[in-house]
Amino acid sequence: MTRTNADLGRLVLRIALGGLIIFHGIAKLRSGIDPITQLVTATGMPAFVAYGVYIGEVIAPVLVILGWYSRVGSLLIAINMVFALSLAHRADLFNLATSGGYALELQALYLLVAIALLILGPGRYSVNER
Repeated sequence: MTRTNADLGRLVLRIALGGLIIFHGIAKLRSGIDPITQLVTATGMPAFVAYGVYIGEVIAPVLVILGWYSRVGSLLIAINMVFALSLAHRADLFNLATSGGYALELQALYLLVAIALLILGPGRYSVNER
């Protein structure tokens, strides 16, 4: 595989991860922070932690898509997914879906792609290659 192919693969991963996660952020901008605040405070964390969802689902995806501090954006998305898994999806952590797949396969895929991009970096097709 040439470096160009590897860089193109990184670009596809960045667009896929950032492009899909940002839709979750847009939905949260539209619906408001209250449902997230309730989840966060129910576990004893301070309410301001809920605003981290905007960082992880609006700002971080933009960084990843552009390849501008993409590793930072990937780390923020990974942290966001750990919070999402532990707060909103913990009941399904060890469950299978009715189709037989992992119940949280989408969330797990977001987390793992974010970790992969954190390790790989954004590649050549980015605002600031690292």
